[in-house]
Amino acid sequence: MSDDDQPYLPEDEQKRIALQVILEAWEGAIAQGCAPEMVASSAIFAAITDMVEHYGEHAVADMVADWPERIREGEFTLAEDVTT
Repeated sequence: MSDDDQPYLPEDEQKRIALQVILEAWEGAIAQGCAPEMVASSAIFAAITDMVEHYGEHAVADMVADWPERIREGEFTLAEDVTT
């Protein structure tokens, strides 16, 4: 059975496992001396390059076109006391 033939877990389980693995790697990089902002930048780069590989440049550009407004509106803000 190839990877393409392998049945996938339910979407919520995939997200939970993927996030867990990514956060463990994130903490590992920080423990080895990487600055959190460097890990974040690298994670964003890896995610976007993977998405471009699967969906193409135009589709990904369209997908992220509304990110500035979503960021400004606080969609990605976890802390209440972040300086604006």
